[in-house]
Amino acid sequence: MKGLLSKGIIFLSLTTGLLLAGGCGTSQYAKFYTLSPLEDKDAERNVKTAQYDIGIGIGPIKLPEQLDRPQIVTRTSRNELKLSEFNRWAGSLVDDFSNVFAENLSILLNTDRIFIFPWRGPVSVKYRVDVEVSRFDGALGEDAVLNARWMILGVNSHKMLVMKRSNIKEPTSANTYAAMVAAQSRAIGRLSREIAKAIKALSE
Repeated sequence: MKGLLSKGIIFLSLTTGLLLAGGCGTSQYAKFYTLSPLEDKDAERNVKTAQYDIGIGIGPIKLPEQLDRPQIVTRTSRNELKLSEFNRWAGSLVDDFSNVFAENLSILLNTDRIFIFPWRGPVSVKYRVDVEVSRFDGALGEDAVLNARWMILGVNSHKMLVMKRSNIKEPTSANTYAAMVAAQSRAIGRLSREIAKAIKALSE
């Protein structure tokens, strides 16, 4: 009887402790983020410029394997990365990057004829843009960093027309994941402007 009583007391104590812990603690919920394209004001400004309306093929766009995962990756030191379990991408990062980049080029070049790899069907593409990203991260409260090598190819001739490397740093406004994602979106915007400028030069 004493043994059963002692076991009952231990069980009750454990149960009470768990209930108290659950009542006093707060559950942490995951937050989901997505990259954003350039604002409409950029489109309005480009409507007043020459009509390019050329077909552009995007991709494939390549990201480092360690970045293309659900968790948002930040950098804590030169050789150390941190994966956040409670701050995640709403979808595939490489798809999100590709879609935002394509939307940016559509705005900057004033054309709806943007096709993301693999494009199918009877589409007319004059240039193809390949982007290989080597870094797309940053430390919270510091800069978002986007390093990428990119090239523009003539689709019909398969000739490489332009090949460059972009190293972009975009400051964050706060020590938060929301500020980091916003800065990463601006970094893609800057990369998009560099590539759009090169395409305009080829088309003149």
